[in-house]
Amino acid sequence: MNIKIHPIQTGLVKIKRSQVNRAANNLPQPLNLFFQTGWSDWLPILAWIIEHPEGLFVVDTGETARVLEPGYFPRRHPYYRWAVQFDIQPADEIGPQMRRLGMLPGDVTAVILTHLHTDHAGGLYHFPHHRILIHPQEWQAAAGRAGTLNGYVRHNWPMGLKPEFVRYVPEAVGPFAGSMAVTGDGRIRLIPTPGHTPHHLSVLVQTETTTCFLAGDASYTEALMQAGQPDGVSVPAAAQTLQHIRQLGEDTAVTYLPAHDPESIARLHRAQGQVVAG
Repeated sequence: MNIKIHPIQTGLVKIKRSQVNRAANNLPQPLNLFFQTGWSDWLPILAWIIEHPEGLFVVDTGETARVLEPGYFPRRHPYYRWAVQFDIQPADEIGPQMRRLGMLPGDVTAVILTHLHTDHAGGLYHFPHHRILIHPQEWQAAAGRAGTLNGYVRHNWPMGLKPEFVRYVPEAVGPFAGSMAVTGDGRIRLIPTPGHTPHHLSVLVQTETTTCFLAGDASYTEALMQAGQPDGVSVPAAAQTLQHIRQLGEDTAVTYLPAHDPESIARLHRAQGQVVAG
């Protein structure tokens, strides 16, 4: 069985341009989200399903249409009031889209979360009893009042969610010193890509033709990664992460697939030998 990746677009999001690309001014970076008025275009919210001989693996769960319901987000949270907009219908969610592909959420072997921001974990309720892989310190960062202030919406996740924690071992992948194999053949592997959050991770999938780099929010687009341009909410480690990603791409064939890049789906289709519409 060949390994195949399916892109799942769970609606659209619009954020401030200063979040996509770090603003060059003297304001503390978080303030740019509120004092800079320009908005991005509508961006895709992408999740991924990997067909592998060991089963189906979901990378991020995308967002839920429930974000448009009053009370879903903390009512007074400034980010959700002033710095983000969503366009999502119930049919856009990952569960219905899997069914249209002839798959069922219950058939999934594991769900891998690059990080726990709402547009990556909003669809978790489709997988209430599954093996969920997340970095332990990302999980810890989402806890309590501090997690709420930092934009995590943990109260909307499945009751009793108990993830399995990622543990890296010293098995290098190019410039990345540690990694974790998810499958016995090592063709699905997790690597640390701190930046957008301090413990963000990415997923490498070795297909027959390329290494697909499911990047989460390591950068918002491939062009920003190539330019070494961190986003407007990232931690200092982001610059080194982007350098490592570029170096990996110089050493091997890599198809880079961020979760909000409008070109990611076409890039994946080309890598898998599929016809790109238009």
